[in-house]
Amino acid sequence: MKGNLHITNEAVVEKAILVGVITQNQNETQLKEYLDELSFLAETAGAIEVKRFTQKVTHPDPKTFVGKGKLEEILNYIQENEVHVIIFDDELSPSQARNIEKVIEIKVLDRSSLILDIFASRAQTSNARTQVELAQCQYLLPRLTRMWTHLERQKGGIGLRGPGETQIETDRRIILNKIALLKEKLKTIDKQKSTQRKKRLQMVRVSLVGYTNVGKSTMMNMLSKSEVFAENKLFATLDTTIRKVVIENLPFLLTDTVGFIRKLPHHLIESFKSTLDEVKDSDVLVHVVDISHSNFEDQIQVVNETLADLEALDKPTIMVFNKIDAFTYEKKDEDDLTPETRENYSLDDLKKMWMSKSNHPTVYISATNKLNIEELKSVLYEEIKSVHLRMYPHQLLY
Repeated sequence: MKGNLHITNEAVVEKAILVGVITQNQNETQLKEYLDELSFLAETAGAIEVKRFTQKVTHPDPKTFVGKGKLEEILNYIQENEVHVIIFDDELSPSQARNIEKVIEIKVLDRSSLILDIFASRAQTSNARTQVELAQCQYLLPRLTRMWTHLERQKGGIGLRGPGETQIETDRRIILNKIALLKEKLKTIDKQKSTQRKKRLQMVRVSLVGYTNVGKSTMMNMLSKSEVFAENKLFATLDTTIRKVVIENLPFLLTDTVGFIRKLPHHLIESFKSTLDEVKDSDVLVHVVDISHSNFEDQIQVVNETLADLEALDKPTIMVFNKIDAFTYEKKDEDDLTPETRENYSLDDLKKMWMSKSNHPTVYISATNKLNIEELKSVLYEEIKSVHLRMYPHQLLY
């Protein structure tokens, strides 16, 4: 123990409370999945979930997100237990965060700030660091007053209010100037990347897309025989990685991209436009799906919505259902006459369903265990060859 924080292998682990609400747009089942994902995000950032609180409301409270009674329940738990941070599943407004902090008096985060923190720790290249810093500045700008709440707690406010406001305005100007500088820096990076993309025009460009932690980087390593960083954590890959790959006689460029996620902060989407341009400029998309995930259909929808925002949804696409080695299902007894649910579908059942309703070539693999990889390569080859011949009809393939 050190300063009430657990130290594991010299890494600080903070104890976290997770908070979410059940609304007209988000039922209890969905909230559970979102909070499970939030717990994984917290773990990725270095925190451990010790308790979660939920509340059924028509809409979040505009002052404190949850109701007064629920906030008191949370406060009582914090006072009786060792907790370092409270994380809300939805983005808090600056006033909500400020009001909650006044009551709770521990660190308050929302999903957006948690994702930003993970991105900041994961960014390796100058490009990624610039994009994350821009997103952080844009997120911080309307929340500056929270940094000066200590002035409100001091007695005898004469002479304090003016300097406090001056300091806030000074900080606002500094951040606005920083945002302008970062945007200019990203423009320069965008021009460089655009030039690089033009130089790569003679080869078909293929991008791996998908929800975070579905195995894109593992697929990248397997197909390109490279060593792209991959681990079982969210957003293991932030920086776009491009490798030349050859299948039979056909060379192409394969790009590994940042994973998508629900409720991705719009600041991050805006800041990472230059990275996501690789997706927009691709000739073929390989949409990787974790078929072992209980709600992989919802994840497909999130990815498709993001691709639609990027105007990339209509590109030639191959659906790759990964992690078949981890797929499990609950087999019903023969005398069980209750209707089948998603949990009762076997892998063969899902294959028939997706083969019949998908408009794209579909493959089922395990990138980790290298199952059905030859089939994947064959489908890739046919799709890339088709695109190549459309793009360069007079160029022979040897």
